Amino acid sequence: MFAGFGTIVNMLAISVGGILGILFGRFLSQKIQQTLELSCGVAVIFIGAGGTLSKMLIVNPNGTLETTGTLMMIVSLAVGGLIGEVIDIDEKVERFGKFLRRKSGSEGDSKFVDGFVTSSLTVCIGAMAVIGAIEDRLLGNFSILYAKSLLDFLIVMAFAASMGKGCIFSAIPVGIFQGSITLLAGFLEPIMDSTALSNLSYVGNVLIFCVGINLFFGKKIRVANLLPSLIFAVAWR
Repeated sequence: MFAGFGTIVNMLAISVGGILGILFGRFLSQKIQQTLELSCGVAVIFIGAGGTLSKMLIVNPNGTLETTGTLMMIVSLAVGGLIGEVIDIDEKVERFGKFLRRKSGSEGDSKFVDGFVTSSLTVCIGAMAVIGAIEDRLLGNFSILYAKSLLDFLIVMAFAASMGKGCIFSAIPVGIFQGSITLLAGFLEPIMDSTALSNLSYVGNVLIFCVGINLFFGKKIRVANLLPSLIFAVAWR
């Protein structure tokens, strides 16, 4: 095994899941594909909401609920979103999706870019990607990325069945993101303490919730422009 092996497995899992989803999707009517897309949206909403609430709510000894980290979440999303809008990450991600659509000969596929963006955001955001890539390099431990690979395989397969081949190409941003973290693991390890990982998971799940909103209701939130929020969440102390 070698550093980055877990990310390669993750990319392969996404690619295979996407291919199987496309093959499966060919046997589905348009109506069923639409229902499957909405089902994926509902599932992603609940995944994001559940992950967020698990970090937000604390059960007191007397049985009452208390919220925590709300200021961190608000500041991270507000400042990160402002920076993201100025940079306009969303437009750049969509432009890259259009580039991939053109290079793959899929210019007639109206869902290609949406499938690419939605899948990329879903499989890239989260603490598993960060801590898995770090342990890949420093400890030679691939178990976290193996688990993530299985989850991503199932998610992308479901997405691809309804949104097409653009979902397969989400393996590229996963490779870039996790590969970069693996290369920088020595620098990132001291930063990614328990607080940073908890905050990353907190805000990351909020963004996953937003992805689900876009899947179910159509694009309402420029989620890519909220990605800088993750940096502020990790830096928050």
